Amino acid sequence: MELKLIELSTGKENGTVSVSDALFGTEFNEALVHQVVTAYMSGGRQGTKAQKNRAAVSGGGAKPWNQKGTGRARAGTSRGPIWVGGGRAFPGHNRDFSQKVNKKMYRGAMKSIVAELNRSGRLIVVDDFTVDAPKTKEFKAKLAQLNVTDALVITEGFDEYLYLSVRNLYSADVCDVASIDPVSLIGFKNVVMTQGAVKQLEEQLA
Repeated sequence: MELKLIELSTGKENGTVSVSDALFGTEFNEALVHQVVTAYMSGGRQGTKAQKNRAAVSGGGAKPWNQKGTGRARAGTSRGPIWVGGGRAFPGHNRDFSQKVNKKMYRGAMKSIVAELNRSGRLIVVDDFTVDAPKTKEFKAKLAQLNVTDALVITEGFDEYLYLSVRNLYSADVCDVASIDPVSLIGFKNVVMTQGAVKQLEEQLA
């Protein structure tokens, strides 16, 4: 399969890039993508909510008053749920929201997403993507040459200038091939990948 290669300096097509049909020709599996995306987002949840029940709060060891003869309702502890300073009846507790996803399923979902991006015309392959200085204005100018504003830029390695240039933009982001995830791939209207990143991605998902 051949993908159009865009020269970033001119914004025009300048040749093609040969890619694997096994990656960019994969059929879209909506159920698999949904499962992997849900699992990825669930794994990011903290689940650190915690409250104390009547056994966890301090005090309440002695019976507040005699069982009979006081005229008051019987009570065995001063740390019950209906007492001020008592424990919660059904307290929240730490939870693990992570879901198990096999490596084969994860790679399959990533292939499916990348292939669908290509079929829908949302994948743009450029020869290179760099900025001369950590300037947001320069980064936006590079995207303007490609006629896109909402985009995820994927490079073959970490570029400090790019990361500093994009951090003030809510409609764009930058990551390297080792850091891509399914949520980021589907979270932007367009995905801009460098030629070197395409080759790395093929090796990573092979």
